[in-house]
Amino acid sequence: MTRLLGRSGIEVSALGMGCWAIGGPLQGGTDQYGWGPTDDAESIRAIQRARELGITFFDTASNYGAGHSERLLGQAVAGSRDDIVIATKWGYTFDEKTREATGEDSSLAYIRSCLHGSLRRLGTDYIDLYQLHLNGLPVPQALDMIGTLEELVEAGVIRAYGWSTDDPASAAAFAAAGAACTAIQHDMSVLNDAAAVIAVCEEQRLASINRGPLAMGLLSGKYHDGRSVGAADVRSQGYDWLAYFRNGAGAPEWLARVDAIRGALTADGRSLVQGALGWLWTRSEVTVPIPGFRTVAQVEENAGALAFGPLPADQFAEVQRLLTA
Repeated sequence: MTRLLGRSGIEVSALGMGCWAIGGPLQGGTDQYGWGPTDDAESIRAIQRARELGITFFDTASNYGAGHSERLLGQAVAGSRDDIVIATKWGYTFDEKTREATGEDSSLAYIRSCLHGSLRRLGTDYIDLYQLHLNGLPVPQALDMIGTLEELVEAGVIRAYGWSTDDPASAAAFAAAGAACTAIQHDMSVLNDAAAVIAVCEEQRLASINRGPLAMGLLSGKYHDGRSVGAADVRSQGYDWLAYFRNGAGAPEWLARVDAIRGALTADGRSLVQGALGWLWTRSEVTVPIPGFRTVAQVEENAGALAFGPLPADQFAEVQRLLTA
């Protein structure tokens, strides 16, 4: 099961793998931006298992684990670079040695210097999809970047570019101005139907890369038992943009919504995770969900959704009915 990466014509598996969690710790002062401790050997095995299961699209970012995610991905796919599609991002600054987040940089010079670092860590000489990571950057500043990005496309250092933004107006302006703009990455799941951004992607022939397709793990179903994440996990930090968790545990009102749609998502024998991913494929033909992972088992369950494919129309309709009831 494959999809096109927007108007670039690049073919990718309909499911990608999001590599934020495998980056490990990243902190800025007392704030945590990673998902806690990870096992690098398991992360590499998980990426390689994803490849065995037909996954060809991997999404990372320069600042995930202060570059650690990119290094792991590069190690895991060494020798098979041309068989996969790599997306990474620029915009946030960090110290690779101390693994500290240091801020952000929207300058034109940083586009190139950050790209150089990503190429080094990934062990490659080109990036398939290079994405602006600053969600709320003012549109005029983003548009100023297009000339530099087009130069990089022409030079063959990147194949296409996009923006990780949840704002539909920003997405529309960026795509309209950039010939090689091919994707918008945005938060979307069955619990958060980003209809306005999907409309932009469909109208402008862009890929809708869905971050948070499992609602930061809530749609795995494992947080219904009251467990909480560790203190070094971003989900324990109380950020206002992360509503699905409260004090590191699943927020009761969101857990109740998961319970309400669980039966409809799993009626044909797929797991809750696989139903949530299937909902995204049915929602639009331009969606490419990128669930995160830290273990081989998570990759296997995520990739298992490909065998089921999009959620059947009757199940999709029932989910929609339940969500609006």
